Amino acid sequence: MSSSDGKAAIRAAAEVMWDEPPAHYGGAFSKMLVRPEPVGSRKLDYRISVYQPRAYVAPHRHRIQEQVYHILDGEGLMEIEGERKVVRRDDVVFIPPGIEHAIYNTGMTDLRFIVVTSPPDDAP
Repeated sequence: MSSSDGKAAIRAAAEVMWDEPPAHYGGAFSKMLVRPEPVGSRKLDYRISVYQPRAYVAPHRHRIQEQVYHILDGEGLMEIEGERKVVRRDDVVFIPPGIEHAIYNTGMTDLRFIVVTSPPDDAP
């Protein structure tokens, strides 16, 4: 079920296709579960991501967006302003606007995590 006029929505994750967004490489897939297009959210982008071993998102920064990464399974490296730290199950990372960051699956199994972004787009 989806809504484009700001009403409540329930989405079955299995009905949402996997996407490999721009600047994501090597099997870095996400399901865009809550965004303006499918459900009418105005302040949130909520997605689940699964990165296969060796997959990553290139270093980047957001002009106005804040992000929270919540690691569910696996392990990898979170790069923040050029410094890499191991992240694994139950770790939570907060990225304020303007901070360069990337995440790499350097583990032996899939790296699965939730990303919450506000606002959903980095438009001017």
